[in-house]
Amino acid sequence: LTHTDHNGALVSHPMATQEVEFDGDVLFIAERDSQKVKDIAAQSPAKVNVSYSSSGTWVSVSGTAEIVDDNAKLRELWNGFTGAWLEGGPENPNNIIIKVHADSAEYWDSPGAKVVQLANFVKAKVTGNRVEGDTEVVDL
Repeated sequence: LTHTDHNGALVSHPMATQEVEFDGDVLFIAERDSQKVKDIAAQSPAKVNVSYSSSGTWVSVSGTAEIVDDNAKLRELWNGFTGAWLEGGPENPNNIIIKVHADSAEYWDSPGAKVVQLANFVKAKVTGNRVEGDTEVVDL
């Protein structure tokens, strides 16, 4: 999750996605007293970016974030993984939800398995030609 801090600088934090709703919202659980929550709350709605990567595939989601104080939703989302990182469970008033409303998403998918990707990279370096992959922007 990338946002701007109180000085306007970009700041990124590793976060665990709790839920991706059908309407394009992405939810995270965070601590109310954390700097990221303070920065987002001060700019609400704050412009943010969420990025994911895995084995040659990347997704970048741009949108706005808000801080949501919803105990019922927090209890619904809470799991053992969340409990390993945050204290006190969903009943802890310091635990809140960061809700990202996606405006657009872009993905890139490099062709083939890791060996094929490496071969394409070497080929591009030798020939000077660009590696081609799939990419698309989706407005939400």
